[in-house]
Amino acid sequence: MSFERLDGRKADETRIARITTNYLPHAEGSALIEMGQTRVLCAASVEDRVPPFLRNKGIGWVTAEYSMLPRSTNQRTPRETGRGGPSGRTHEIQRLIGRSLRAVIDTSMMGERTITLDCDVIQADGGTRTASITGAYVALVLAIRRLMRDGKMKRSPIVNEVAAISIGIVGETALLDLNYIEDSKAEVDMNVVCTGDGRFIEIQGTAEREPFSRQQMAEMLELAAKGVNELVTLQRQTLAQV
Repeated sequence: MSFERLDGRKADETRIARITTNYLPHAEGSALIEMGQTRVLCAASVEDRVPPFLRNKGIGWVTAEYSMLPRSTNQRTPRETGRGGPSGRTHEIQRLIGRSLRAVIDTSMMGERTITLDCDVIQADGGTRTASITGAYVALVLAIRRLMRDGKMKRSPIVNEVAAISIGIVGETALLDLNYIEDSKAEVDMNVVCTGDGRFIEIQGTAEREPFSRQQMAEMLELAAKGVNELVTLQRQTLAQV
């Protein structure tokens, strides 16, 4: 049984994606990414210090924080600050974003400074963690460019691009870039993070109901490669205009 997408997209089609740079005037780098109805505001902040385990080693650090605004969802989600701190899901997503960005930057070239990527979900309709990674990369590049303009860094430490996309199986059909309705019905849910040259940084895949085959896995990864390639192209076009 095939699954007919309510927004009319083909199975291998991503949602309309946009990235607006320099959305926040005070951040060293910022980008608003829109994937269909999902919107995430990503901001890069630079501090001239590193975590204790990196002090006096001449190495920098890249980390991330993630949150969802209370009315980014259909019903109000209480702020995590009022519930004793970030949930396990939030910690997991923050670590994923941080790992993904550190995979494409040579921290030994940063000096002893930290770049924090704040990813705040303004509107959620599926794929918030993958949109956060894709948008945070653009904010990171803009922050590095600013450091270079200010003479604080001679060369860019960024060694590759990074983008991420969701894939899933719904009604026995592999779909690219799931929205919330599709994600809630998915038999398999997967998030894939890749470099700009197509290498994998992370693959998160879970069978929500029936186990999936190796053939289905290959089909989903093929879809993911297509989606990531499109997003990397968008990143390149966006950054070329700044």
